[in-house]
Amino acid sequence: MPAPPMWLRWLPVAYVAAVLVIEPLTPVDWPVSFVVTALPLVAAYAYGPVAVAAFTVFAVLFEGVLAGTPCCAGRSVTYMWDRHYVANYICTGLVGVLGAILAVHRMRRERTLATVRSVAETAQRVLLRPVPRHLGQVSVETLYLSAAAEARIGGDLYEAVPTAYGVRLLIGDVRGKGLVAVETAATILGAFREAAHDERDLTGVARRVERSMSRHAAQLPGGEWAERFVTAVFAEIPEHEQVVRIVNCGHPPPLILHEGGVRELHATDPSPPVNLGVLIGDGYHMDVEPFHPRDQLLLYTDGVTETRDADGVFYPLAERVAPWASLPPRALLDHLHADLHAYSGGHLDDDIAALAAYRLPGEPRS
Repeated sequence: MPAPPMWLRWLPVAYVAAVLVIEPLTPVDWPVSFVVTALPLVAAYAYGPVAVAAFTVFAVLFEGVLAGTPCCAGRSVTYMWDRHYVANYICTGLVGVLGAILAVHRMRRERTLATVRSVAETAQRVLLRPVPRHLGQVSVETLYLSAAAEARIGGDLYEAVPTAYGVRLLIGDVRGKGLVAVETAATILGAFREAAHDERDLTGVARRVERSMSRHAAQLPGGEWAERFVTAVFAEIPEHEQVVRIVNCGHPPPLILHEGGVRELHATDPSPPVNLGVLIGDGYHMDVEPFHPRDQLLLYTDGVTETRDADGVFYPLAERVAPWASLPPRALLDHLHADLHAYSGGHLDDDIAALAAYRLPGEPRS
């Protein structure tokens, strides 16, 4: 269970210090020390019930000292036992009890949240397992940021699989959020991991994933099946050809980065999102683009390009990554991550996934 931030732990001390500063400056008939009654509640935000009880005892004694200190308010020592002060001591004790209860409740919630985070992180690792950094002549790195910060899990997905046909890549964005999106992402990834090895053609991989998704969606109640769709890009980097093959299923266009700049790979004939093929036709079109050694393919989800600055302007991805075109994949994604946070002022409102694939120089293995 993470410890409270340091400023919150020092807040009770700052609260008492503020009372000490204000008390001598107020008239005699303004007993500012009464506000110390709230000290146990202030402490409950950062400390456990035992510490809250200690702060409660301190608050009662502190009120008594201030009430009977002539230098602070011109009162006599016996004034501290005035019935108004005795009533205040009792109120402070009751507030201390409430503060202790609040502290216990807060600690239970924090333990529950820590457990939920642990389970979510485990599920995320199973769903988006680590991608090998080197797949033949291709170096691969990934980036994942979830908008659901407390759960650290979302509906964006990626995968890279070495096959007999080359390195096959997938990036996708599931419609919706939460556990429904995670379930859909698991279905897509499972189908892709099998189809990537079995299908000779990249369009065949897309059709196979579409069929798997359709079977899964058909088991859902009512009209939910039509709402479970995924925009995706399937890519293939063959080992002995300096090309990349792309099937874009309604997804933002990939980028190719090279020393000469950045090029967007717009689909000449966009394919339907996964699970919408039945509704709008299941024709899948494959584009073939040059992909030379030291070129880098950047796949990403719309959480990247839909990030906004303070004026509501969308993130201009191609323009921002152009200066980093010569960086290796890990450095490129680290720069992208930092730049997205800076551009948005630290407020990322959507899941973000990105995958960078770099063709290594040199002859491919025979």
